[in-house]
Amino acid sequence: MATLTCDKKARVIVLGGCGFIGRNLVEYLLNNDLVSYVRVVDKVPPQTAWLNANHQRLFEHSLLEFKSANLINTASCQNAFLSDEPIDYVFNCAGETKSGLTDPVYKEGIYKLSINCAQQAAKIGALRYVEISAGNVNVSVKAPLKENEVGEPWTFVTKYKLQVEYELRNIPDLKYTILRPAIVYGCGDKNGLAPRLVVGAVYKHLGEMMKLLWGPDLHMNTVHVKDVARAIWHVTSRPETIGQTYNLVDEGDSTQGSISAIVSELFNINHDYWGMVMSSVVKTDMSSIVERINDKHMGPWAEACRKDGVENSPLSPYIDQELLYDKHLYLQPGKLTNTTGFTYLYPTLTKDALIEVLNDYVSMRIFPHSLVL
Repeated sequence: MATLTCDKKARVIVLGGCGFIGRNLVEYLLNNDLVSYVRVVDKVPPQTAWLNANHQRLFEHSLLEFKSANLINTASCQNAFLSDEPIDYVFNCAGETKSGLTDPVYKEGIYKLSINCAQQAAKIGALRYVEISAGNVNVSVKAPLKENEVGEPWTFVTKYKLQVEYELRNIPDLKYTILRPAIVYGCGDKNGLAPRLVVGAVYKHLGEMMKLLWGPDLHMNTVHVKDVARAIWHVTSRPETIGQTYNLVDEGDSTQGSISAIVSELFNINHDYWGMVMSSVVKTDMSSIVERINDKHMGPWAEACRKDGVENSPLSPYIDQELLYDKHLYLQPGKLTNTTGFTYLYPTLTKDALIEVLNDYVSMRIFPHSLVL
């Protein structure tokens, strides 16, 4: 198998490099002097991607080239991979991540996009293709999902991510590794823990108790985006990771209870739960209940933003219906650490890590500063 020589740094492509995971991966690669060239491919230009100041500076780096492409389109995808010199590694952080869209949108924006990219990576002879998958899969509350177990996906995103996982093995000459993260949080997050932080801020603004569906034991496992970036790079140097799938999940076994406790402390609010019986009653008319919940949050959020001069923000307290059922995100840790030697810099979710996220939002003027302690 072809490998990089010790004195040669890798030339890499980061697909979806303006997105949440992609921008943090680019930051890790450049700040640690790991690559000789990085091509960021994204349909969203960095100027409109809500990058913080540190991430904006990355796109001025001499080793970085930005290339605009719609990776769903085969010709555009092929063009994104064209290079006069060999590309060593391809990292697929691209794909639709928003909730509440239609099934065909996810099929194109995840399945078709990822297969296009994987086929191109095989065609150019990339030494490694790393696919970022998803871990929202039905499991028993008593046992976390292992990498070799088959479960039923409970979001559209995961439905097509798992189809991609299956199809990668059928692409000839593709040297792939699959990373299956839990809820990813950190600077740049818009869809992971961000909505819960915004909801916490709304209840501080309202001066009310935050009351949540179900109970504190609902598994909502987490992983910091910096550990995701480190893991993506880590697997490229280990031949034994080819063809393997790894859960990316910290050791804290985060739950709705542990997350809500931190959010409540951050915003100095109280929280409680509707419990299983009342939540099950609500479940019979979930769509209208979710609409009422989101309506309750959206107005006060807009009011708080206006009060603090936040004119435009990508953040929202809106939580899609599919994310509010009693579904566990519960992944078995250990395979990545035990078999490859990877270690987590953020082994558990902490208040300090979320303060860093909030301070980053405030510095970007996308979060009301008066609501942050």
